[in-house]
Amino acid sequence: MTEPAFATLEEVATNRCFGGWHRRFRHRSATLRCEMVFAVFLPPHAERATVPALYWLSGLTCSDENFMQKAGAMRVAAELGIALVAPDTSPRGTHVPGDPDGAWDFGHGAGFYLNATQEPWATHYRMHDYVVGELPELIEANLPIDARRGISGHSMGGHGALLCALRNPGRYRSVSAFAPICHALASPWGQKAFLRYLGEDRAAWKDWDVCELIAGARERLPLLVDQGDADGFLVEQLQPELLQQACAAAGHPLDLRLQPGYDHSYYFIASFIEDHLRHHAGALTP
Repeated sequence: MTEPAFATLEEVATNRCFGGWHRRFRHRSATLRCEMVFAVFLPPHAERATVPALYWLSGLTCSDENFMQKAGAMRVAAELGIALVAPDTSPRGTHVPGDPDGAWDFGHGAGFYLNATQEPWATHYRMHDYVVGELPELIEANLPIDARRGISGHSMGGHGALLCALRNPGRYRSVSAFAPICHALASPWGQKAFLRYLGEDRAAWKDWDVCELIAGARERLPLLVDQGDADGFLVEQLQPELLQQACAAAGHPLDLRLQPGYDHSYYFIASFIEDHLRHHAGALTP
């Protein structure tokens, strides 16, 4: 296969890995109105043909680097012939407003994968449109990656993965999550983000809450969710039992696995990432 053209992408790093390539790119995002960096792992199969992609959404304070460096996903992705795509977790730049109090759970690194409606956030914080629309269109136009898409993520990114799949039927073939924020309306992290990004009308928040969307979902993709029972955020922030209740009420297929002794870290993700990759491969490479 000939080398793809990177007319709209600036390559900032490349590393050989398991016979494939880990690459980082910078580009100007029209959706977010700032420069963005994302990472891609291209398996060896991409040298011969286009491949499907698993989009990974990371959690609070993370960037594209956390998953690629810590999850241990590339060996299995190389075997399965699946590309991995890791965007950043928020818009960035000195002109992009962060948390006015300097906290870590809002603003930079905490885009929550929604489209903000309140200023000053609405100008830049449109991570949902970026992840679902602009980024895959850019990638599929410039890299040997086709429109077979799966999506997964961790914590805030697990919320984002479930959200993207539920809000966009037909856009993804598979979905999974690690320790997702299951009911953002009932989570302090979610409440803080929704109040600032979406305003005081709590009825508008329901359009960005996983449990609220499950009931009316127009597509019933099976959900694979792993959660550690030693996760310090389990009770107050994550609340997987609420997702279980919502799926049971709606008849939505859910495989919720409570993993004994595991916490919220990438040690947990690395322990079960192979299961998730094979779950996605079943839908992406039949």
